[in-house]
Amino acid sequence: MDSILDPMPASVSENLKLFQADLSSKIPAKALDRNLLIATWNIRAFGNLTRKWQSQEDDSPKRDLQSIVCIAEIISRFDVIAIQEVKSNIRALRDTLKLLGDHWSLILTDVTKGSAGNGERMAYLFDTRRVNLSGLACELVVPKEWSSGVDNHVLENQFVRTPYAVSFKSCGQTFILVTLHIKYGKKSSDRIAELKWIAKWLADWAGDINAYHQNLITLGDFNIDERGDLLNKTFLEEGLYVPPALQNEVVTRSIFNETKYYDQIAWFMNNQHVPNLSLEFKTGGHFDFLSTALTNRDLTKQRLSFMLSDHYPLWAEFRL
Repeated sequence: MDSILDPMPASVSENLKLFQADLSSKIPAKALDRNLLIATWNIRAFGNLTRKWQSQEDDSPKRDLQSIVCIAEIISRFDVIAIQEVKSNIRALRDTLKLLGDHWSLILTDVTKGSAGNGERMAYLFDTRRVNLSGLACELVVPKEWSSGVDNHVLENQFVRTPYAVSFKSCGQTFILVTLHIKYGKKSSDRIAELKWIAKWLADWAGDINAYHQNLITLGDFNIDERGDLLNKTFLEEGLYVPPALQNEVVTRSIFNETKYYDQIAWFMNNQHVPNLSLEFKTGGHFDFLSTALTNRDLTKQRLSFMLSDHYPLWAEFRL
């Protein structure tokens, strides 16, 4: 059995050089004490893997060691990244951490039980040379007192996959990240209740923490099909703000459909339309890995989606 720390085959090493150059051309470099790079990525069914450098047709799962090399290389470009669809089996996650090195750490939830939760958990991976935990880790639960509904959208149960909040510190700046993965449902209207209640919860919390000069940022897979109504009726109504750089049509989310708007990074604006952040947003985007990932192999887009993901990573750069 191959190991992620074994010497790479020549074809994998050559592809990695191409992949690294592509990343460097599209994502800002880490600058000591000057910037903070935050990302979110739904990594499709991020659980088990086949410990071969290149999986074969009869292997299951299809994700292999070369896939992990690419995943780890993407993650390494950020200071902290929220990951959705981490499964109960964390073999792929463990190998990713081995490759990233001892200066990387993680914090994650337990597995969501029940068929609706799809056996998933959420995780944060972070570069401890630049970011550290600052003490808070919690899951969002709706109080019973709120059971009357928001604009006639009643959340009959708790969130299917409980949003996960963790606080971090970098260069004296404290920030709280809240990651989520909204249940897709059968139609877009099925998502409104969860989206509105999470937005209300965050708005209520943001009002409490601003006195402490902290930063509240929500990020993850909102499962919003298209730009427009669903986002406007839920998150934006509560004052959450998605910067224009991340609303740009060229910043796509899905490898299969450029119109999809699943993943978001957002924060609150005050009454003067000024961000409720002490961090200054610089720029953001996605990383389209299709042109360079695993190009030494003749893979269909469908197969690549199970090896890397069907989502692109979404990122934001802040000035410290």
